[in-house]
Amino acid sequence: MTADTTLDLLDNDPVFHLKGGMLTMTVVELVRLSHDHFARQLAEKVEQAPNFFVDTPVVIALDKLTDPINAAGLTKLLATCREHSLQPVALRGGEDFRALAQSAGMVLIPVGRQREKIIEAPAPQPTPEPVTSAPPAAAMPSGGRLITEPVRSGQQVYARGGDLIVMAPVSAGAELLADGHIHVYGPLRGRALAGVQGNTEARIFCQNLEAELVSIAGQYKVAEDLRKEQHWKQAVHISLAGDSLKISAL
Repeated sequence: MTADTTLDLLDNDPVFHLKGGMLTMTVVELVRLSHDHFARQLAEKVEQAPNFFVDTPVVIALDKLTDPINAAGLTKLLATCREHSLQPVALRGGEDFRALAQSAGMVLIPVGRQREKIIEAPAPQPTPEPVTSAPPAAAMPSGGRLITEPVRSGQQVYARGGDLIVMAPVSAGAELLADGHIHVYGPLRGRALAGVQGNTEARIFCQNLEAELVSIAGQYKVAEDLRKEQHWKQAVHISLAGDSLKISAL
């Protein structure tokens, strides 16, 4: 083999691969434009669960926005997001927003038909407010909750001050939050966030790990990482070891 042949082979050797994938993405859906209110309300959300929002990629959705927005307004909005560690990666909206997206060096994502849910970081309210009616829950001592029916896409269940026990499947697009442990006696296909107020001793237990995201005290793994685990689609126990999640078989 000649030197030229070797160089030709090196030139044709791929240096990257294009792969499709599903990534968990948070959408910031604007309904009206008020920079002062946006900055204050975003700060309140981040303060409730600071670790969870660090370097979170977000899509800024403008399709429900009732007020006009220009390049200067968008620049100010993006700067506020970055001040709170959110990382805007794209705009969502109709074609009339394409020039605005290009002015900010961002891509424009067309409005899809996918079902979405509102992500509510735990706040000091008497009860959480799910997007749709949560399954019936039985009260537990110590502020825990017991869910006996499936948790469906778009539903959010929060156990304030205690553990959350789910005796049924958790669908993709559903979200479980607890100040304490989370137990799922069925497939976990949605998001599970334990120790949301910073409890590093919180654990997650499930009979079948197929989650979109699992998190303990702000440290998290998304589905792309979880699929690489040897215990994917198995019964697992998830705990926090330092700054990373440890996943072991039950």
